Amino acid sequence: MKRNELKEILKPLIKECIKEVIFEEGALSGIITEVAHGLATVQANVSQPIMEKKIIKSNQPSASVLEARKSLEETKRSLQSSTGLNGIFEGTTPMRSGGSQSSKHGALRDMDPSDPGVDISGIMKIAGGAWEQLK
Repeated sequence: MKRNELKEILKPLIKECIKEVIFEEGALSGIITEVAHGLATVQANVSQPIMEKKIIKSNQPSASVLEARKSLEETKRSLQSSTGLNGIFEGTTPMRSGGSQSSKHGALRDMDPSDPGVDISGIMKIAGGAWEQLK
């Protein structure tokens, strides 16, 4: 007898036997009870570590952020001193017109360059300080 022929004969028999055992002899209710009991213990074990873990966010920047800022400031200072452009734009004011370029076009063409614009500090208050953590 070949393997495929044996499989065709045995598969329906095994299927029927398994159905009998599970449904008629009450094995299914035992399986469900064991699974439910197992899930309850797994949930209890999983929920405890989650409660114990607390992420504490500090408003203070980390050491790596402070180091990066310090490095940036040092780089700025060294570039400004080596090029001689230290404070080159201090004391200057923006031009009222576009200079040699045409200022007929653009979203801010009619705005005074010294105009402070719109105060958006209220947006920071709405966010509940979340913006401060992004600095």
